[in-house]
Amino acid sequence: MTSRKRSLPRGWYPYTESQCREQIEIFLKDFTPLEGNWLGGIAPHAGWEFSGRGAAKVFRTVSSGSDPDCVVVYGGHLSSHDYPIIYTEHDWETPFGTVSMESTIVNDLLNSHVAQPTPHGFSDNTVEVLLPFVRYFFPSASIVAVHTPSSERAIRLGEVVADLIRAHEMNAVFIGSADLTHYGPNYGYAPVGTGASAVKWVKEENDKSIIEKALAMDGISVLEDARSRHNTCSAGPIASVIASASRFGVTGGRLVEYYSSYDIMPSSSFVGYAGIVY
Repeated sequence: MTSRKRSLPRGWYPYTESQCREQIEIFLKDFTPLEGNWLGGIAPHAGWEFSGRGAAKVFRTVSSGSDPDCVVVYGGHLSSHDYPIIYTEHDWETPFGTVSMESTIVNDLLNSHVAQPTPHGFSDNTVEVLLPFVRYFFPSASIVAVHTPSSERAIRLGEVVADLIRAHEMNAVFIGSADLTHYGPNYGYAPVGTGASAVKWVKEENDKSIIEKALAMDGISVLEDARSRHNTCSAGPIASVIASASRFGVTGGRLVEYYSSYDIMPSSSFVGYAGIVY
C-alpha cells in the first residue's frame, strides 16, 4: 500500500487542519449555496489566497445536495497531445486526514487503457490543492483523481468514468479543476495591452466566452474556445465534467461566482477564476 504525500509548499494551502478549517469558514462567511441537487462542478486551482473562496463555494454548493460514495477530480495542465494519467496510490494525505483512492474505478480505467499511471515523481497543483475540500465536505467519500488532456479524449474519459460509476452502482460527484485566462507579461499573453481595459476585456469577453460554453455544457466548444482564445489552462477538466454530467442527464450549469486575482491583488499579470455547478 502506498500513500501520496503533500507536495505543494505552504503558500498553496495551509498545513494544519485548524488553519484549513479556519480558511474555509472565512471563504464561506455569509455565503448561501444555490439550491438544487448538484452532480458536480468546476473549481479553480490556484493557491487558496486567490482561488480558495471560489473552490470552497463550489464544494459547499455541491455538498448541499449530495452524499457521494466517490468524488471524481479531473485535474488539468495536460496538452491536447497527452493521454489521461491517473493516480494509483492507495490514499492521499490532507490536513483533514487521508482520502482513499477508489481502486475499483482506477483499475478499470487502467485495464481498459483509457488512462495511464502518473509518471514517477509527477507533481501538479490542479488535483492536490482541491483535496482538502474533498476531505472536508465529503469526509467518507473515496476519490478518483485523473488528469485529462485538452482534446476530445477528455470527453471520452468523462463518458467512460460516468459509465463505470453507473455500472458499479456508485453515487458520485465530478469536479473539474480549471483556472481561466492567464493574462499579462508573466504569462506571455497580453493581446489588448495592460491596465483597466485589459481587465475589462478578460472579464467581459475572453473569460465570459468560455464560461457561457461551459454553462451550456458544450464540451467541444469549450475545447475549441480554449485553443483560439487561450482562456483556460485546463480545458480538459471542464470538458470531462460536462461529459460525465451529461451521461446522467444534466443539461445545464449555474455560475456560482466569477472573479480574478486582480480583484484580490491588482497587477499587470492576473488569472480569472470561475466556480460553476451542474
